[in-house]
Amino acid sequence: MSQHTTAAMRAVAHSTPEERAARGKEARRRSPRSDHAVYKPSPDRPDPLAMLEAQSAARVPELVPIRYGRMMESPFRFYRGAAAIMAADLADSPTSGLTAQLCGDAHMLNFRLLASPERQLMFDINDFDETLPGPWEWDVKRLSVSFAIAGRANGFDDAERARIVSSTVRSYRKAMLRFAETGNLDIWCTKIDADLLQSLTAGRLHGTKHGRKNLARAMAKARTRDSLQAFDRLTETVDGRPRIAADPPLLIPAGDLLPDVERSALERRFRGLIERYGRTLASDRRTLLADYRLADVARKVVGVGSVGTRCWIFLLLGRDDQDPLFLQAKEADTSVLAAHVGASRYRNQGERVVAGQRLMQATSDIFLGWERVDGIDGRQRDFYVRQLRDWKGIAMPERMQPKDMRVFGELCGLTLARAHARSGDRIAIAGYLGSGDSFDRALAAFAEAYADQNERDHQALVDAVRAGRLPAEELGAA
Repeated sequence: MSQHTTAAMRAVAHSTPEERAARGKEARRRSPRSDHAVYKPSPDRPDPLAMLEAQSAARVPELVPIRYGRMMESPFRFYRGAAAIMAADLADSPTSGLTAQLCGDAHMLNFRLLASPERQLMFDINDFDETLPGPWEWDVKRLSVSFAIAGRANGFDDAERARIVSSTVRSYRKAMLRFAETGNLDIWCTKIDADLLQSLTAGRLHGTKHGRKNLARAMAKARTRDSLQAFDRLTETVDGRPRIAADPPLLIPAGDLLPDVERSALERRFRGLIERYGRTLASDRRTLLADYRLADVARKVVGVGSVGTRCWIFLLLGRDDQDPLFLQAKEADTSVLAAHVGASRYRNQGERVVAGQRLMQATSDIFLGWERVDGIDGRQRDFYVRQLRDWKGIAMPERMQPKDMRVFGELCGLTLARAHARSGDRIAIAGYLGSGDSFDRALAAFAEAYADQNERDHQALVDAVRAGRLPAEELGAA
């Protein structure tokens, strides 16, 4: 937890609910809710492509064209990789002055199915690479715009998109109003498990029966996405032992990347990383991790915005060669929010990610931890570690009808409100939002205006690639 969040929570604890609600209502006078409807690019707005190039300069050079290739596929793909661009744009936007721990990249595809430590299927936020304390509105705006962009891609008309976005924001607002009346411990115990997910969506999905079948199918598929499935898809048998199969440039075993380094030396380096990272886990989980042995390591390309950052996957084996565990160590750099809200209190960026994830998620991966390592190029970098796959299920917006997307947006709004309520002053935020729909309508307007900006930025990337300014390589979906 950041020092900013800790201080805010300490101040809240010494205020009455009435004082906290009054603080939120007072914020309306400084920053009217209707002001959030406006998006006007700053006259000195930085070149968005220059921002992408600045990020790429610190990434693996041969992977950067894959990032640009994925981002130019569509405005939505561009948006997934443009968190830094939007953070800079939001820095000039009105805020209530109330803060919470932010996801930092709260677009709709970063809300998904995943497993709890008790092996229950949950719905929650998943990506925390950019997490930092900041204005809670920024997460709600990034989520809202993602639905406007996805709706455009599906051919939804203006009214349909407005209903989807306003329903998403309304769900956030009403959830925050409920959380304002809820005790502290109950907030921390609130979660969306499979049973609640089904009850929230029952009878409301497109075609009702068809929608329920799609949800059941998605939940069943998520339960198959685990280390065993990854083991079947990503490994092959070499000399009677399981090894990670090469699929360059998306997946390259460490031995292929460093052919001049003996395998035993590579394994010692990565075993040391795993042992040191294990010290950031709770003692019982360190014991579990110690029961596994390292079998192989590979570099993996992940996501859209993350392409080019260093990401390693580790194949570990437990009881025997058919008892796999896949861990993913992903590079953690400074959050794109830091330039606008201040640096993290954590000196290790991996710890920043882990702390934010634990604060915002209802339950987190039992293997979630961090480490700082010397890279194969001799540079020191921060990483966070988690399971590669643990019942992950991701939405497919291109298959959604308007009502389906509206229901999904409501789930995301509820989930984001719960995450913010754990760290922010939920009573003050609820006081600011109020019982009317002013904020809902404002964000529906903002989402359309920023979706226009996103389309312009996406076209600028396409034009830059065609003009030869930026290299791009298309290698399939992320």
